[in-house]
Amino acid sequence: MTTAALTLPTELPSFSALTPEAILPALDQAIADQDAIVARLVVERPTDFETVWMPLERASTAIDALWSAVSHLHGVADTPELRLAYAEGMGRLVEASTRLHQNRDIYDLLVALTAAPAFADLPRPDRVAVERATRDFTLSGVALEADARARFAAISVELSQLGTEFGSAVLDATDAWSEHITDPARLAGVSDADRGMFAAAAQAKGLDGWLVTLHQPSVSAILTFAEDRDLRARVYEAFGTRASDRGPDAGRFDNGARIARLLTLRHELAHLLGYTDPVALSLATKMAPDAGEVLTFLRDLAKRAKPIAERELAELRDFAAAELGIVDLQPWDVGFASERLRASRYAVDEQAVRAHFPVERVLEGWQALLGRLFGIRLSRREDVDLWHPDARYYDVADEDGGVFAGLYLDLHARPGKRGGAWMAEARPRLRDGNIVSVPVAYLVCNFAPQGTDTPSLLSHGDVLTLLHETGHCLHHLCTLVDRPGIAGTSGFEWDAIELPSQLMEDFAWDRAVLTSMSGHHATGAPLPPAMFEALVAARRYHSAMMVVRQIEFALFDLLLHLGTMGTDPMEVLEAVRDEVAVIRPPEWHRFPHAFSHIFAGGYAAGYYSYLWAEVLAADGFQRFAEAGLVDRATGDAFRAEVLARGASRPAADSFRAFRGRDAGIDALLVRRGLA
Repeated sequence: MTTAALTLPTELPSFSALTPEAILPALDQAIADQDAIVARLVVERPTDFETVWMPLERASTAIDALWSAVSHLHGVADTPELRLAYAEGMGRLVEASTRLHQNRDIYDLLVALTAAPAFADLPRPDRVAVERATRDFTLSGVALEADARARFAAISVELSQLGTEFGSAVLDATDAWSEHITDPARLAGVSDADRGMFAAAAQAKGLDGWLVTLHQPSVSAILTFAEDRDLRARVYEAFGTRASDRGPDAGRFDNGARIARLLTLRHELAHLLGYTDPVALSLATKMAPDAGEVLTFLRDLAKRAKPIAERELAELRDFAAAELGIVDLQPWDVGFASERLRASRYAVDEQAVRAHFPVERVLEGWQALLGRLFGIRLSRREDVDLWHPDARYYDVADEDGGVFAGLYLDLHARPGKRGGAWMAEARPRLRDGNIVSVPVAYLVCNFAPQGTDTPSLLSHGDVLTLLHETGHCLHHLCTLVDRPGIAGTSGFEWDAIELPSQLMEDFAWDRAVLTSMSGHHATGAPLPPAMFEALVAARRYHSAMMVVRQIEFALFDLLLHLGTMGTDPMEVLEAVRDEVAVIRPPEWHRFPHAFSHIFAGGYAAGYYSYLWAEVLAADGFQRFAEAGLVDRATGDAFRAEVLARGASRPAADSFRAFRGRDAGIDALLVRRGLA
């Protein structure tokens, strides 16, 4: 395959051709093409949208077509060779982007375009795309003097490198640790399905018995179900000290110095642009007006949640002492004791619940829900180039059969795959003359893989995760905006980005929806009504403890980046815990060192977005509830007013158009059991 073919936004990525050796030549060519277009524009100085904007968009879309596929492979199929190519390419990409966005001649062309009389006659998405671009040029230092612009560019490259290194260290630390088990008694309490997962992991390494790893399904299985307290403690310590100066791999992958450098550079970058701190810079492109309002929101929520969380923990301590013989409840006991108390109080048997959710049956019900809500049909294709046998691809069509999007799925945990769950853009919606490209998304999870004797079984929490990421994907796939930079999730205010995803989660609490996604892996029997009722009764079980944990993360992120409490992440975290936490990890725990959301992802000085957007999501879901829940007319309205609009208008306007008013916090309080 030619280098040019790897950058075609109208074609699906060719993963087999995207070898580590092919990445840098393809990227260099795409960057050179962009530089040539910029040089031509500077000389010719055109004045209308078609001749100023469209050449720039074509060049950036070609680069994005390549790099989205490279980034995806880096996340789901990492190798040492790919990692080197990715790191080098990321540096070149940041340099090229900064070079473009610091080009004053191009900036002047865009400003002149917005001032031209004909600009007002352009379609709204075209106008917004240009206006957002001029803002991004400003936030990239275009107005700085030469020395400051050069420093800004150097910082941008180093920040990108540090973020990549941070994520790689977490992945390496996750893959480096395992515990080989040959005595089945040590796995007492663990389900047959999870034992099968551990056995398959051992077989993959040429071992007998079982292999416990630090991949999320493995950690969750041990901390929630294993009766062996020492095993829980070892897994907890290994997981909680990943990529740090403590724990079983102390210092080997330590992210401590990277965190310090990231914070220093983020502050310097903000100051170069005239902002007081990274939080002010972050909020310049978000819904929230300032740090004070975010802090007030978080602390008000903490005041509501913490007293309830303290009662929840006290009840758990009493139960653990009286029923489990654990008189000194430790953090590695919390998940285990919590699951036992939940089962006792609500008759919820998590293992029995999971047996009703084999992944293929869940996907059948998932597709049916998309059809009932939005008229969407998914058709699996076998002729698409994929990166792993776990992966699959679907054409996404409306009821008339017209394909308007595409979706990749990769659902299972494995070595070389980043932990967590996420959605990412594979291809944008694009209409450029005769060129038409439908949007394509990646939906990635880390569910338990198939065991030796059982299929992959999902927890109810996994079903929530699938629907959460589906909401993000729908936001990208259902866009009707033709300008890639503001279509779907691109350019959407980050503290509203979780609106579709968190709204979709609530459908997993509907009896008909959840039953349609179930079918016992051995008998095919749907989820029993009594089991569903138990899940619903337990829905807000320990909800306050989960809320204060989210507040802890959000406050830590915000206060660390504000710098008002110092720059030592552990000192800031302990101060935040003094204020809001009810569960205190041991002194050696190193949560920040694997907090990829803010040190290697897009949530720096913005982790509060999960709770901020949940206000929108909880309130927005009430319109579905008022209409009978799985209501096609409401789904069509949500698709038209929120999903289709992208960032062509402010998120608050899109919400208001769907809901008929601004969002209120009451629905969130009910959703979280804090009303």
